[in-house]
Order: sequence, then C-alpha cells, then structure tokens
Amino acid sequence: MSFNNLDQLYRQVIMDHYKTPRNKGTLEEDSVNIEMNNPTCGDRIQLTLQVEDGIVKDAKFDGEGCSISMASASMMTQAVKGKDVDTALKMSGIFSDMMLGKEYDDSIDLGDIEALQGVSKFPARIKCATLAWKAMEKGVHNEEKS
Repeated sequence: MSFNNLDQLYRQVIMDHYKTPRNKGTLEEDSVNIEMNNPTCGDRIQLTLQVEDGIVKDAKFDGEGCSISMASASMMTQAVKGKDVDTALKMSGIFSDMMLGKEYDDSIDLGDIEALQGVSKFPARIKCATLAWKAMEKGVHNEEKS
C-alpha cells in the first residue's frame, strides 16, 4: 500500500471516530471523574473510568474539541476497556512516544490508535491527541490513591 493510500486510510479512521465516537457519555456508579482541557486550542474532555480490582472495567468520555482530540478519546476508551491498569498505563506511554516521534514498543497492538501516528509531524496538535490519555493516567493514579 502506498504512503498516500495509507495516509488516506488513517484519515478515514480518525474521521470515523470523530463522527461516530465510541464510548461517548458518562458513567455514574463507582467511577472516577477527570476533567481536563487544552487551553491553547479549546479542547475539553470529561473522562469517567470504572476501575475494579486493577482492571479498567469501563471508560466513557464527553467533551468538545477538534477531530484529533475527540477521535483520540474514542480510540483510547476502546483500547483500555478490559485492560489491567498497568497495561493501560503502558499503552499511554507507547502512545506518548509515538506522538513525540520516538521509537516505541510495538509489543502491544494499538489497533486504530496507530492512525494518529501522523500527528507527530504537527507539534501543535500533539496536545490534542494526548489529552484523553493524560486524563486516563490522572484518573488511574487518583483511583490508586483512594
């Protein structure tokens, strides 16, 4: 597959998650609620996580922002559901390395998340892509403290 075709496929995946977000909404019972924003571009996310026995049982998000931030939130909630906290945090580290253009551990299949790899070429958009992931990290750490 040529680079242009791959780039087009990645754009389609991002737009699909933006237009038809997965896990949009909030969780009520026994959930951790994290609100974060990116003041430089106006992205805002409210992430709710249900963590039980070290497993992310459920994850939902609400908010508003650019296609990259909302698609990333959709992809992240899909990716971490059912994973243990350590794996979710490892995935976040891998994603962060990918966004920074660093070599990254590809031992965990990131699925649709790899569609965001091209964002690393646009430094101003990296915060958009990582907002939901930073919220997840904060939420997991808050849950561990309680």
